Amino acid sequence: MMKSIRLLIADDHPVVRSGLRDMLSSQPDFEVVAEAKNGVEAVTLASRLQPDVVLTDLAMPQMDGVTAIAQIKAQHQDMQILVLTSYDSDSDVLPAVEAGAIGYLLKDAPREELYAAIRAAADGKALFTSTVATRLMERMRGPTEEALSSREIDVLKLVARGASNKEIAGKLYVTEATVKSHLIHIYGKLNVADRTAAVTKALERGILRLGS
Repeated sequence: MMKSIRLLIADDHPVVRSGLRDMLSSQPDFEVVAEAKNGVEAVTLASRLQPDVVLTDLAMPQMDGVTAIAQIKAQHQDMQILVLTSYDSDSDVLPAVEAGAIGYLLKDAPREELYAAIRAAADGKALFTSTVATRLMERMRGPTEEALSSREIDVLKLVARGASNKEIAGKLYVTEATVKSHLIHIYGKLNVADRTAAVTKALERGILRLGS
């Protein structure tokens, strides 16, 4: 008899959750045990229901996906977490993998690829969509000059307007920890040490424009 893989879906969009539930429920070895609409619910439900695989987005309110991944893995090391998101920049992929995600797929991935990734995750095997795998391989080969992601530019624009980390977190619907993580990546990419220098370098490179 085929063993059932118990799944928890975490995504802040009801239509996405519903679509995923219907699609995954079509597979005889998948059982969707619950849905979470934010990172806080994902952590709570993962602890309560002990799913085999958590399928999570990254951009969620109250607690973002990376923070949720880290908290779930801290409490349940054997629980596998698979990211399903629209973001594939280094600043999104790497923190998720470092937090403990075993796989990373984009939402436009073919459903058969998603099914395979879930089954691989349940067996403790990593599976990444091809573009993400390429990014990880490039990262492992050594540091290269990277462009800022769209989210990092959003953060930097708010920094340029004098917003605090708390204000930035509120405007972008992420945690302050995520804002700090973005800033660390920004500093590294721009080779600077503080907010003022980051804004100055971004203006020099044309990444930001006065009044933007």
